[in-house]
Amino acid sequence: MVRVTENSVELRAAREEDLPVLEQCTQSPESTGPFQWFGWQDPAKWRRRFAENGLLGEDGGQLMVVSGETALGFVSWRRVVVMPHSSYWNIGIQLLPQARGRGVGTRAQELLVRYLFAHTPAVRIEADTDLENAAEQRALEKAGFTREGVLRSVVFRDGRWRDGVVYGVLRDEIDAGPVAVLPTSGRDSAPTPSPEAPRTPNLTPVPPTPPTQLP
Repeated sequence: MVRVTENSVELRAAREEDLPVLEQCTQSPESTGPFQWFGWQDPAKWRRRFAENGLLGEDGGQLMVVSGETALGFVSWRRVVVMPHSSYWNIGIQLLPQARGRGVGTRAQELLVRYLFAHTPAVRIEADTDLENAAEQRALEKAGFTREGVLRSVVFRDGRWRDGVVYGVLRDEIDAGPVAVLPTSGRDSAPTPSPEAPRTPNLTPVPPTPPTQLP
């Protein structure tokens, strides 16, 4: 087994060879774990979406969580529209069983937050999880999120409605730092920006710079 540490974790855009990992993460109760198993899904959805946009779109996407050349799972984000000109990101994560319990989830979600704040003008990022999922709640808190409340009977799983916990983090609550996202040949690993989003340079890690105010 490849040795995985929190400091070795990076994000990169998905490649075609990652599709079996994405399928494994979502098509097996043994791989998803008890809090992410919602029954069998369309097994071809990942390949269709990858062919369409490389899993990177204007309203959401996925990046692979990796350590070196080893894929450990993926992080995702989707746009939540509140009003016509107001929206924020909701993020999630799914790791393979062998990557859990090592700080990988904390680091991956911290990197995703920095990535989205660096490359989109959002000021709020939200995450939610099952009320019984103590491990993910700890990971979110370590990644800088604040617990904001309980959503009663919000998710149907394993025969009954479950309570969820919602977490949030704001742009000015995150210190500026390098964005550890790896480039990948053939596809840009940044989400498709909205028209008002600033143009950004390449995604290779850079030394920390003073905070900048993004719209």
